[in-house]
Amino acid sequence: MSFSVEQLTRHSEFVSSLRFLAEALRARYDSGPRIARLLASHQRWLLTQMAYALYLEYDPAIPGSGLTVVKLRDVITEYRVASRNTVLSYVEELLTYRFIVPAAGGVRRPRRYEPSEISHAAMISWYLANLAALDMLDNGGRAVALAAHPELVDLAQPRMARHCLEAAAWREPPERVGQFLWTEAGGLVMDHLLSRVDLSTEVDGRVDLGRIDTRAIAAQFMMSRTHLQRLLRKAADHGSLGWYDEPKKTRVWMSRDFLDEYCRWQAVKLAAVDEAFAWAQSVAASTSPAQ
Repeated sequence: MSFSVEQLTRHSEFVSSLRFLAEALRARYDSGPRIARLLASHQRWLLTQMAYALYLEYDPAIPGSGLTVVKLRDVITEYRVASRNTVLSYVEELLTYRFIVPAAGGVRRPRRYEPSEISHAAMISWYLANLAALDMLDNGGRAVALAAHPELVDLAQPRMARHCLEAAAWREPPERVGQFLWTEAGGLVMDHLLSRVDLSTEVDGRVDLGRIDTRAIAAQFMMSRTHLQRLLRKAADHGSLGWYDEPKKTRVWMSRDFLDEYCRWQAVKLAAVDEAFAWAQSVAASTSPAQ
């Protein structure tokens, strides 16, 4: 049985699990910053996951199926995630950095694309990290199963991606969460903050995140320091973050209610990841040759 959203949010170790996931995603960024930035804002997350899902859903018997600009544009604009021009710019960026390549024999219009090897590896790594975070909650073997059978991603990822896109609770983050996630590199900043969460430091609804070096963080995530400071200031205005040492603003706290809000939002995605992977294992088992 996979976790429900409610089971995840109530789990006593869920914050620790999300901290582990944040640290794992930070490590992925350090090893490949350009491709990691494809998941660094919520809009790009939705674009990237749906692009990969469309590729996996390709059926040669169905004209126009697979990853094409038209298919991605239609599904993304249907849910008002991005404009047509944003989708076009996104696909052009993927081509420029060779994260996708034209499909072999794809001379018909609309042109069909496929992820490059680096994109395949990145998606499996992302799914592995999320499954490992879930395994922490029940001592499960999801990540081990995927490492042994990476082809399970081909079944699980499209199902997960569509569930997330269709779920308003994930597609439209709460306002305070969205202040980070809708901005460029905001997801990276949120992962960094979460990696510093230690619930044992909570006092009066505030969790101590320690000293934050905005100059170093901005440089690491290839964003302007001004943009980062503006992002933190907006979060402070809404009570999500604050500083113990005004006016120096170096030692930061996160409000527990904002942390809980972020956890509830993440639970929607992780429940979809878990359900889709359990479904993929079931399908694979039912279609495998009898031993």
